[in-house]
Amino acid sequence: MDLPAQMMTLFGIALGLTFGSFLNVVIVRLPIQLQSSWQKECQDFLDIEYEDVPTRSLNIIFPRSHCFSCQESLSFFQNIPILSFLILRGRCANCAAFISPQYPIVEILGATATTIALLNFGITIPAASAIIFSYCLIILAFIDLREQLLPDQITIPLLWLGLFVNIGGTFTSLQAAVLGATFGYLGLWSIFWTFRLITGKEGMGYGDFKFLAALGAWLGWHMLPIILLVASSMALAAGMIGILSKRLNRGDAIAFGPYLALAGYLVLYLRESVFEIYLSLLNF
Repeated sequence: MDLPAQMMTLFGIALGLTFGSFLNVVIVRLPIQLQSSWQKECQDFLDIEYEDVPTRSLNIIFPRSHCFSCQESLSFFQNIPILSFLILRGRCANCAAFISPQYPIVEILGATATTIALLNFGITIPAASAIIFSYCLIILAFIDLREQLLPDQITIPLLWLGLFVNIGGTFTSLQAAVLGATFGYLGLWSIFWTFRLITGKEGMGYGDFKFLAALGAWLGWHMLPIILLVASSMALAAGMIGILSKRLNRGDAIAFGPYLALAGYLVLYLRESVFEIYLSLLNF
């Protein structure tokens, strides 16, 4: 189905803003839900009595959107993407607590990712696949930034979905996707254990292995070196800036997921051009 570029852009923005609002819900609530579940499992295992707390009943769907400071439910108009944040000037209408700028940022990213996918692929199965892929990258990047956590509830389905999407060779061949998932996991796993044996420290989390495996399933094994090169360079640059600005200390852990996400997104659309751009920047 072909639509004029202007119509496609407007449709992409509207759709992306709507889903961007839901992405925020997942980013904020999923870690709380997981932490509550882990705590309950530990207490059950240790046979410790626990008090029921409000976060135990919180999930992706219920309760409805509310302010985490005063618990006041948000009205329909207070849930309008971006616009409500601007009208309220980034504060809760009930208690005036600050609202994180994460909310409009994620909504804008959702709109941008959706529009780019539609303009590149049209209203097609590859476009829908690229949109879902982009949404998962946004969720994982922001959860890792907030919590230094890459949940299996996102990375594992993303891996299997990548293999399914590439059965017909949507973004790469099925063989390349299977090898990408395998090499993506084993590659970082090998680096992890080599670093640990040499230094006695853990340089990354297991979520990074699964995330790179998922990227390999979507983009193919031959894209993994480029993804790792770009992601590592961005993480190194960010770490150096953090240390020079004294926001980070030497030895502080930084989330690697956002850099993997950005590298994976760039490779989805630019493919080998990412490597050429990277080399040109080094030569500059």
